Amino acid sequence: MIAAADRAACAATLRTGSRSFAMASLFLPERVRAPATALYAFCRAADDAIDLSDDRAAALAMLRSRLGRIYAGAPSAAGDAPGDAVDRAFAAVVTDFALPRALPEALLEGFAWDVEARRYDDLAALIGYAMRVAGTVGVMMALLMGTRDARMLSAACDLGCGMQLTNIARDVGEDARAGRLYLPLSWLREEAIDPEAWLAAPAFTPALGRVVARLLAEAECLYARAEPGIARLPARCRPAIRAARRLYGGIGDAVAQAGYNSVSGRATVPMARKLMLLSGCVAGPKGALLPPDPAGDFLIGAVWPGPSMVNRPAPWQQVDDRIGWVVELFARLNEMERVHGRPEPSTADRTAEA
Repeated sequence: MIAAADRAACAATLRTGSRSFAMASLFLPERVRAPATALYAFCRAADDAIDLSDDRAAALAMLRSRLGRIYAGAPSAAGDAPGDAVDRAFAAVVTDFALPRALPEALLEGFAWDVEARRYDDLAALIGYAMRVAGTVGVMMALLMGTRDARMLSAACDLGCGMQLTNIARDVGEDARAGRLYLPLSWLREEAIDPEAWLAAPAFTPALGRVVARLLAEAECLYARAEPGIARLPARCRPAIRAARRLYGGIGDAVAQAGYNSVSGRATVPMARKLMLLSGCVAGPKGALLPPDPAGDFLIGAVWPGPSMVNRPAPWQQVDDRIGWVVELFARLNEMERVHGRPEPSTADRTAEA
């Protein structure tokens, strides 16, 4: 059980850094929203701990130490530094939902690749990175919803990876100015772009735009693979996950509308557009679940077959007031539109908000 003060600290962590998650989470049933907020807050705080540190290797070592304390059941004591509230909340989620340690460890492995400033020669290598920094989050979210079927977990991996590719396509210029390059190197060379020369003086060209467009097309393929899994989630959870997928699709659309130029500026999705995207998030095609992508086998293998959850009543199985939930949802959306009705600033977060 997450303490109220710790949950409030998690919500504060996400309030300015993960607006897409904040909006999509409004569609979650309350008893899933609380652990999901703790999960995303931990991922957000971990990402920031690396990105904002002058010594990224030391920050990564500290994160690994924190994760060890979380899984030892002793994350921190009340009254410690504000960041410890996030660790305490995540520790509660780990216990309540039997999250395998291999999942957050894979997330930290992805962060380690960032610390090493790894480059990715082809799409398969980039997907390996995306599986770690975003597929892990998708799998953990699926576990919070009570899903442990291998094909469903694979769909969660696909959705997370699609979101990460969208992030990369959106942040090409921002990443380059920080010395980071995630676009597949072989794709750049096919367009006669020398990766090192371009990174030394990043600028938009039609050739680069074709690489960005290609990456967004791959993201759309991953979203399509994920859709049958979304359609099979518990009914109360489907709108939230479909909302996240539509919001990220909106980011890709914004990049496309800018001519795939994500070097000169950073694409944003105005609140009015977000609300329009959310209006269609309740229903979607079912389709057939696809066989798991081998790229996510190491994540699915950490869970399946996992501890049985059949004796744990899931939140959507409880009798609830559906009308009250709808009223609460629209009240929250109206409040968000009132506060954030202006276009988003260009300094929104870059993680898998994912």
